[in-house]
Amino acid sequence: MQPLDPRDRRIAELEAQLAAATALIEKLTAQVVALTARVQELEARLKQNSSNSSRPPSSDPPGAFPAHPKAPSGKKRGGQPGHESHQRALLPPERVSDTHDLKPEKCRRCGGRLQGDDPEPLRHQVIDIPRVLAMAVEYRLHALECPHCHITTCAELPLGVPWGNFGPRLQAFIAVLAGAYRLSHRMIEQVVADIYGVEAALGSVAKLEQQTSAALAAPVEEAAQHVQSQAVVHVDETS
Repeated sequence: MQPLDPRDRRIAELEAQLAAATALIEKLTAQVVALTARVQELEARLKQNSSNSSRPPSSDPPGAFPAHPKAPSGKKRGGQPGHESHQRALLPPERVSDTHDLKPEKCRRCGGRLQGDDPEPLRHQVIDIPRVLAMAVEYRLHALECPHCHITTCAELPLGVPWGNFGPRLQAFIAVLAGAYRLSHRMIEQVVADIYGVEAALGSVAKLEQQTSAALAAPVEEAAQHVQSQAVVHVDETS
């Protein structure tokens, strides 16, 4: 086999270098295209504000231009013709706490005296919450001396009455505020004081939380074992 001519060897080397350079250029070109698209995407995000996206006005930077007001449509405010009416339904009579029948005493035109009843009066309901003040029940435990052996015996609290200063309903309410509504101990202290007039220290709030957790430990464990023993365990967040 004859050795390659030096010129042929040089041409082969140049062709290999050219192929490598071409592959490198293609790779760099693809990277430039991808980075350019990424830069454009990031620039578009930086230009977003409440006027050109669904972002709230509170997220606008200080230098953002105010949104242009929409041109008036010429329509009146409120529901448009054909719009389905949404009105609050009246509560049934058994749900109403108190009823007041109001009758006019005289005619609004001539001033004549009015009598009788309206078979279908206009019903207007006002829904409000009552003024709530936590009830306090006092148990006086008498200690009496036996006339025979002179031993003093003190009365015991009835079954279900805690030795602490807070009842089970207040304890459950505090547990809901902490667990379901994620309020801090200080916020819970303020809520029960403002709404129910109950003075509960931060330590008392934490102690009631711990007591509730201990009381619910067995039911939670029972529910967990029940779920784990089922043939199919599935959670679906869709409606």
